[in-house]
Amino acid sequence: MRTPKDQDNELPMKGKNRVLRKGFSDAEPVRRGSVLKNPKLSATTDSLWSRFSGRVFDLMKGDSEPGHADSTLLAILIFLILFGLVVLASAGSVKSYNDFDDPYYLIKHQVLNGLLIGGVAFYIMSHIDYHYWRKYAFPIAVFTLILLFAVFIPGLGEARLGAKRWIAIGGFDFQPSEIVKMTFLIYLAAWLEKHGKRIHDPAYGLMSFVVMMLSLVLLIAVGQKDLGTMIVIGVIAVVVYFVGGAPVKDLLMIGGGSIVGFLFLVLIPAFRYRLDRILVFFNHDSVDKLGTGLHVHQALIAIGSGGFFGLGYGHSLQKYNYLPEVHTDSIFAIISEELGFFFAFGIVVLFTLFTVRALKIAKNAPDEFGKLLAVGIATWIGFQAVVNIGAMLSLLPLTGIPLPFISYGSSAMITLLAAVGVLVNISRQTK
Repeated sequence: MRTPKDQDNELPMKGKNRVLRKGFSDAEPVRRGSVLKNPKLSATTDSLWSRFSGRVFDLMKGDSEPGHADSTLLAILIFLILFGLVVLASAGSVKSYNDFDDPYYLIKHQVLNGLLIGGVAFYIMSHIDYHYWRKYAFPIAVFTLILLFAVFIPGLGEARLGAKRWIAIGGFDFQPSEIVKMTFLIYLAAWLEKHGKRIHDPAYGLMSFVVMMLSLVLLIAVGQKDLGTMIVIGVIAVVVYFVGGAPVKDLLMIGGGSIVGFLFLVLIPAFRYRLDRILVFFNHDSVDKLGTGLHVHQALIAIGSGGFFGLGYGHSLQKYNYLPEVHTDSIFAIISEELGFFFAFGIVVLFTLFTVRALKIAKNAPDEFGKLLAVGIATWIGFQAVVNIGAMLSLLPLTGIPLPFISYGSSAMITLLAAVGVLVNISRQTK
C-alpha cells in the first residue's frame, strides 16, 4: 500500500498511462530522482564486466605450471610481434619507398634479419638451462666489451647520423650496445649472486658497481653517443643491484652520482642536441615547432588526429615526411593516428601485463640468479615501453629509445627475443 508521501514522489501520469521499467510486465511507477534502468541489461553488463576484470586479474596474478612455459607471456609476446609487423608495414612504407624504391623493404628486412634470427635465438635460449650462462658470465662480458670497442675500428665499425654504433659484417649489421643489455645483465646477476654478502661493503660492492657503470658510460654514452641505450642499461643495473640486496645509502649515492653524470653528458657542447631535447620538454609551447620542437610537435599532432578510432590503417598523414623516425622512435604515434586511442591504450595494457607476468616469474624463480635475471628483463622491456610512449605523449623528454617488439630494428628484435627466451626458461623452472 502506498502512502501519501509515496504518491507525491511519483511522476505525473495522464490517464492510465504509466512510465514502465522496460523488462517488467507489471506497471511500476518511477519515482523522482530515479534513473530509468533495465535490470536484465544491467545484470548482463555486470556479468561481462566481472568476467573481463576477473580475467585481467587472473592474467596478472596467475602462475605458470612448473615445467611449462608461461603461456600468457608467450601469447602477449606473439601478439606484440605480429601487431608490430602489421604497423611497421604501414608506418615504414613511405620511408621504404623513398630510400630503397620498395615500399616493403623495411618490413622484409625486419622479418628476415630480425624476426627469423631472433626466433632462432628465442628457441635456443628457451631450451638452454639459464644456469649455463652463469658459468660463462665473465667471458661473455669481456666479449661484449670487445664488440663495443670494435665499432671504432675502421672498416668494421659503421657510422650513421654522426655516431659510430654499428658493426657491419658481410651485409649484416648489428648494434653491440643492444647486446650489452643482455650480456651485462647476465654478468651483474651472476656477480651479485656470488658476492651477495660483500656488496654491503662500500669498498667492494659500491666501488665495483660504479667502475662497471662508468666503463659503459664512457663506451656507450660518450664514445658511441647513445645516451638512450645507456639510460636503459643504467636503470636495469640499478634495479637489479637493489633487488640483489644493495644498501639504501649506496642507492642514494648512485642516484646522486647519476644526476651529476646526466647533467654533465647533457651540458657538453659536443652533445648540444641532448640539451635541446630537455629544453623542448620543459618549454614545448615556446620552442620553434619547425626546429628543435618539430619531433614532439608532429608526434602530438599524429596522436591527436587519431582520436578514439583512428584515421584508418594505412591512412596516416604524418608518415609522409612530417614526423621523424616513424618506423622506430615514433611508431607509437602512428599507431595512435591510424588506429586510434583504443588500440594505443591496448598496447599500453599489454606491456603492463607482460611486465607483471615477468615479475611474477622472478618472484617464483628457483634461485637468486634466476630472480635477478627475470627482474632485469622485466625492467628492461617495461622501462623501454614507458620511456618511448611517454616521449611521444610529451610526458618525458625524447631519448631515441625504441618501442620493444614493435619498432624497426633487427639488433633490438634479436636481443629482446633472446632475453624473453631466457625468461621462458626460468618460467619452466619456477617453484
